[in-house]
Amino acid sequence: MMFFVCYNSNLEHPPLKMEEVKLHGMWASPFVYRVKWGLELKGIPYEYVEEDIANKTSLLLHYNPIHKKVPVLVHGGKPVCESIIILEYIDEIWPQYPLFPVHPFDRAATRFWIKYADNKLFGSRLLFGSSSSEEEEKAKAEGLEFLRTIEEQCLGDKKFFAGEEIGALDLAFGGIAHWLPVLEQITGTKLLNADQFPRLYAWTQNFKESAVIRDNLPDAQKLAALYNALRHKQLRSAAE
Repeated sequence: MMFFVCYNSNLEHPPLKMEEVKLHGMWASPFVYRVKWGLELKGIPYEYVEEDIANKTSLLLHYNPIHKKVPVLVHGGKPVCESIIILEYIDEIWPQYPLFPVHPFDRAATRFWIKYADNKLFGSRLLFGSSSSEEEEKAKAEGLEFLRTIEEQCLGDKKFFAGEEIGALDLAFGGIAHWLPVLEQITGTKLLNADQFPRLYAWTQNFKESAVIRDNLPDAQKLAALYNALRHKQLRSAAE
């Protein structure tokens, strides 16, 4: 969701690029890291504001009253919400290091795969688990099919999804590189391995070796503790 504030065009305003940038986020969210990586790749100075999702600040509720979620980018006092909308926004304001393709067809394809990632990767039932072994096997099969589709139909033989440089699609699939291994650890279910998915596995290594990505990742052990707690809470609720 993007919110716009009407203003008097006759008034003088500082250049848009020079206005203050703040990012409201939560340390464990892969959606927040999409935006962090995008800002870092473009070299955009910003202030990071950590939000407690269990006790949301009045500012977050003010900037995102519809969904009340992070990330929220505040640029010159104006909020922009949702990770991919934010990436498109900063790509238009700061053209250095383009994240999205220029050609309309390529941009449309990028949006398609990002939506696929959001629906399949972050909508996976593997995170919260199931009290049924049959459901767990079904979730695993869906996860493997997702990875196979990504490797064969989206990544191909490229170093990065965007080609030779990291782009918006790489940022969208960043959860595979860092969050998925944590998920595998707490569930005991191995999905991504070098033998079965050699090109996708190589991409995860290339992606995490980039200085911008490597220096901006949440602690894996802390992430595992959080996800494990969420998983057990969900399993207890399902058993009641």
